[in-house]
Amino acid sequence: MRYKTRKIFLNNEEMYAEHFKNRNVEQIRHFGTPKMRHAAAWQIKNLGMVRHIWKHGDKFYKLAARHYNDPKFWWAIAWFNKLPTESHVKIGDLIFIPTPLEEVLKVHGVYY
Repeated sequence: MRYKTRKIFLNNEEMYAEHFKNRNVEQIRHFGTPKMRHAAAWQIKNLGMVRHIWKHGDKFYKLAARHYNDPKFWWAIAWFNKLPTESHVKIGDLIFIPTPLEEVLKVHGVYY
């Protein structure tokens, strides 16, 4: 669903020729990296916030599975907290899980 609007680039660069040969392909498709801006205050003012203290074993995908019933929306929690990966979070850090998922996705222009 989230890849529908992403640009697809064909990588046929000479520097990858050996990789292409090993894989028996002439080119590889790459999805362009989306540019996601952080929401303005007016966009998030109606979202609910679940407070979570980061503990040993926490992962964004596990929190998404628990709060959204779908681990693939891990990125919504990471984006909201401006934390690109779990390695940017320390045990004891307070993070927020925005809810409901449908409204969080609308802020991104994603309709699920």
